[in-house]
Amino acid sequence: MNPYEAYMKEISQPMRDELTNAGFTELTTPEEVDTFISEAKGTSLVVINSVCGCAAGLARPSARESLNNEKRPDNIVTVFAGQDREATSRMRDYLEGYEPSSPSMALLKDGQVLHFIPREEIEDYEVEEIVANLTNAYNQYC
Repeated sequence: MNPYEAYMKEISQPMRDELTNAGFTELTTPEEVDTFISEAKGTSLVVINSVCGCAAGLARPSARESLNNEKRPDNIVTVFAGQDREATSRMRDYLEGYEPSSPSMALLKDGQVLHFIPREEIEDYEVEEIVANLTNAYNQYC
């Protein structure tokens, strides 16, 4: 690992921990993504994490808070854009029809996208609005 990669891994660890400590499973390789997609039962929230400010102040807090809803996804996973590039690219392959966006969130069932929240619906929104967007999808699909 070169010094830049080591630095980025160290700096991004708290950003990873913010989701994994909330119960998210981190998928770091394309193989882990493929296994998850092929084996996941029920609904799944996928958070494409990022080092940007809107991920820190909006996406991660919203994803965590949304899990307090009565109805929630059966599975919660995350990939880290810019860090685990191959895993993120593979996950994006499954988000067919949606432009790559980070941060972003997708609600899936049996590998199919039911609901997608791109960066444009995260950036400049309030946490409460993003939580409402997610919980409305949970209430409809979970």
